[in-house]
Amino acid sequence: MASITVRNLDDGLKRRLRVRAAEHERSMEQEARDILRVALDEDAAPPRNLGTAIRELFRPYGGVELEIPPREPMREPPTFD
Repeated sequence: MASITVRNLDDGLKRRLRVRAAEHERSMEQEARDILRVALDEDAAPPRNLGTAIRELFRPYGGVELEIPPREPMREPPTFD
């Protein structure tokens, strides 16, 4: 396994890490590993499709049924005589 050293860690941040580790009944080192693992696993999730994200956002409001107009024959292209 690899090791890293984190220098110039803010005292307040170290204190918060120590408290959080104590709340989860584990060492600061284990808590830091778990924080890194969770943060990096979020990045590994595949990006959502924009259309899917919009559909999920508006799903609670219900759907709308739109009437699709019938297709008409294509017009003749213009001539530039």
